[in-house]
Amino acid sequence: MLKKLVGFFALVAGVALGVSAYAKELPDFTDLVEKQGPTVVNISTTQIIRNAQGFHNFPEGDPFYEELRRRFVPQMPREQESQSLGSGFIISADGYIMTNAHVVDSAEKITVRLTDKREFRAKVIGADKRTDVALLKIEATGLPKITVGDPNKLKVGEWVVAIGSPFGFDSSVTAGIVSAKSRALQQDSFVPFIQTDVAINPGNSGGPLFNMNGEVVGINSRITTVSGGSMGLSFAIPIDVATQVTEQLRTTGKVTRGRIGVSIQELTRELAESFGLSKPAGALISNVEKNGPADKAGIEASDVILKFDGKPVSSSIDLPRMVAATKPGSKVAVELWRKGGPRQITVEIAEMPEDGKLARAAKKLADDLAGTISRLGIAVSELSKEQLEELQISSGLLVEEVKGSAARAAGLQHGDVLLAIGSIPIRSLGQFNEILKQVGKGRNVALLVRRDDAASYVAIRLDEK
Repeated sequence: MLKKLVGFFALVAGVALGVSAYAKELPDFTDLVEKQGPTVVNISTTQIIRNAQGFHNFPEGDPFYEELRRRFVPQMPREQESQSLGSGFIISADGYIMTNAHVVDSAEKITVRLTDKREFRAKVIGADKRTDVALLKIEATGLPKITVGDPNKLKVGEWVVAIGSPFGFDSSVTAGIVSAKSRALQQDSFVPFIQTDVAINPGNSGGPLFNMNGEVVGINSRITTVSGGSMGLSFAIPIDVATQVTEQLRTTGKVTRGRIGVSIQELTRELAESFGLSKPAGALISNVEKNGPADKAGIEASDVILKFDGKPVSSSIDLPRMVAATKPGSKVAVELWRKGGPRQITVEIAEMPEDGKLARAAKKLADDLAGTISRLGIAVSELSKEQLEELQISSGLLVEEVKGSAARAAGLQHGDVLLAIGSIPIRSLGQFNEILKQVGKGRNVALLVRRDDAASYVAIRLDEK
């Protein structure tokens, strides 16, 4: 009995020691919050909605306008205010503040409140909607400022802390871990987001994301939610990306980006195999803008860009960011994969238009095609002259019917237009069939497919016929 009691108490003691050891490993955020909290600010904005009563047939100075307004809508003001809240953080002692562009978008009045309750009117130095970064300035000196960290050193699973004003509650602190890095979000090709499970809510936008050293590694920018509140899917703009933007905003008031004039897509394992690559790394070129920088340098559709300016392109999301960060006019070495082997090309970077409305990339192919391609599991027909002119291409095969399961799985649809196979422009139906004959059964074939006004590659595994 005594032995049993001794064993029981030893077990309890062991568990207690284990819990104690585990508790010691949990992070303590108090020192970080105490030191860095004063660098975080509350931002409130006011937008003015004018002429809300809407007597559009009479100008405001017209006596009939005043009479109608007095008689029928005396309770409605000529102007209405719309207010919103956000967060920001001080990046210099003389009053420069970083936040999100959407926090201050269309604001006519911006008020910045510090943790010591002082309030300042702020002006927008510049805002960049592409990255959702804005730079503000208040007239103050001797302010506490953040220390910039290196987001590239962040590790998935590492603790991070957010400070901001969710729902207007100033200086709220939440913590979590890094869930993923270099996360691509739709229509945000210039930002490799840091994904966290830190609780972020409306009002947190523009606030800092700290690492455990008290350094800012990101700007809390957005959440993915169905309820409107935090669901553990939060995204922050890496601070190095934001700093590059604010430096340009501070000096010129705008952001200048590079471009090379290509459309790209992710390189899947099937596509990589069809192009003879050992692994799906790089950015696959699906379209090249005619007379654009890439076209002039000799880059072609079906090329896979492996390195840009000596830096590896691990996935398609890397390339737009690398190109955009390159100064227009620079000549950059590009390593690409073409027809089974590497190749070096130099491209001169052009400037991206400010409005972001770029010309849609187009690449013309040659000669007529007709017939049915059975090995791909699709029925095709030759396009008429009128159809070719309407599509502004010189040749193409119209997909009439998708018969094979592999073609359906690849996403081919009735109405798609086939432009090329791999890196080889299709000269004739005979040539096309000859190419297919040389492909072993069960292998993947990359088809350049046009749908609507866009073209991209799809990989289809050939049947055994």
